Amino acid sequence: DRLRCGKLHLVDLAGAESAKMAMTSGEGLREACHINTGLSCLGNVIAALNSQSSHVPFRDDKLTMFLADSLGGNARTTMIANISPERASFAHTASTLRFAQRVNRV
Repeated sequence: DRLRCGKLHLVDLAGAESAKMAMTSGEGLREACHINTGLSCLGNVIAALNSQSSHVPFRDDKLTMFLADSLGGNARTTMIANISPERASFAHTASTLRFAQRVNRV
């Protein structure tokens, strides 16, 4: 008999925040910067995993540190990409689909 352990992380990654589009300032602007930094670091981790790099920068951000055991090793990860059919959202939709494609290669 082998003991099996599992984890389930449900994480809403939010979209990349544009200060100009969101019209944020002060605390909202700082939060948007943190979101963008976390997504950028997650992108770097995904790229390192795709290239089978000897160094994966999990420690660059709290988000990637939190997800490290779910992204590496023999973990199974599912990403659900929320996209919009609106013409005004084309750039965000295309960016989301490119990110999902990179995640799919891991």
